[in-house]
Amino acid sequence: MKDFAKIGKVDKKVLFLTGTRADFGKLKSYMRAIEASPGFECHIFCTGMHTLSRYGSTYDEIRKSGFKNIFLYINQIDNQSSAMDLVLANTIQGLGHYIREFTSDIIVVHGDRVETLAGAIVGALNNIPVAHVEGGELSGAVDELIRHSVSKLAHVHFVANDESKLRLLQMGETDDSIFVVGSPDIDIMLSDKLPTLSEVKRRYGIRFDEYAIFSYHPVTTDVGRVTDNIKNVVDALEASQMNFVVIYPNNDSGSDIILNELSRLKGSRRYRMFPSIRFEYFLTLLKHAKVIVGNSSAGIHEAPVYGVPTINIGNRQQNRFDYPSILNVKETEVLWAMNNLPEHISPSLHFGNGDSAKLFMEILKEPDFWERKCQKQFCDLQPALSLSGNF
Repeated sequence: MKDFAKIGKVDKKVLFLTGTRADFGKLKSYMRAIEASPGFECHIFCTGMHTLSRYGSTYDEIRKSGFKNIFLYINQIDNQSSAMDLVLANTIQGLGHYIREFTSDIIVVHGDRVETLAGAIVGALNNIPVAHVEGGELSGAVDELIRHSVSKLAHVHFVANDESKLRLLQMGETDDSIFVVGSPDIDIMLSDKLPTLSEVKRRYGIRFDEYAIFSYHPVTTDVGRVTDNIKNVVDALEASQMNFVVIYPNNDSGSDIILNELSRLKGSRRYRMFPSIRFEYFLTLLKHAKVIVGNSSAGIHEAPVYGVPTINIGNRQQNRFDYPSILNVKETEVLWAMNNLPEHISPSLHFGNGDSAKLFMEILKEPDFWERKCQKQFCDLQPALSLSGNF
């Protein structure tokens, strides 16, 4: 059975799998930490939405960030939503070919996307250690199933807080495989290297002073209601008279319906619409926004760090982190929420203090980390019941 140890003095090759603008933004601080550490090599398997022109061909942003060892793999067809099972199958095939050609000492995956699940499956079936970032959280919709499935396939876990660690322990993961390091994107959020608001506005042609951010994704477990839901939400945006920076939805089933409804906003001076916004630039916009509206995890995970109000719509983020800055509403209640925003909310550090990459590298530099076995077993919270006794 292969273990984490690498024979000889060859550098540890750390392969990051990224399929979306969001997970790249979150993993970027880890990638930079790997690149800056002697004895480690950063490699990136770039796929998913990064490869699609309708979403801004964001693989180019990875290149512009200065990373060198990038492998681009197209796992779906542009200009249409791809079935998630086919995207999963294509990614497994592509990544499987990659790891047979280019060896990796560990695969790092993030969150709850189908590409994440593909990375965990390929690693587990090929005895390559899998590190899951931000497992143990609640997601809602089918993302909930994917996130926990990845956790069961992964060998080590880099989680945001003790709450996430406890969930993984309940799932049978061992205590010594779980590291509480905070979320890597908090490192970027709290850094002093974000662009200024004037720089962001100039780059993206945003001319209004006060604005809200809108980001709304399809709920894959409730696709039949997407048409009515997005119509109600867009009606509320129009009635609010606010200015909006609008970011396209992800490419899950139902995204075409959302994009079609958003098309009626084009041409209005109150809206600036983008397939994607570079992560650091998005953070600056978020920091200065009046509110973020939609069902993106950014409203749950990132907005509270800045104390920015969130109007969280529907059940896509059901049962996730709650905070006084977050208003959880139905699609028919959005206009009311925009007229009743919470004020003077203190920032939240529930997901980390900004030192996640430092902690991540300290762990990877420990020799014991690489001595772990890839074979896993379920760890009971209490002694197993005796099958010979009475239940």
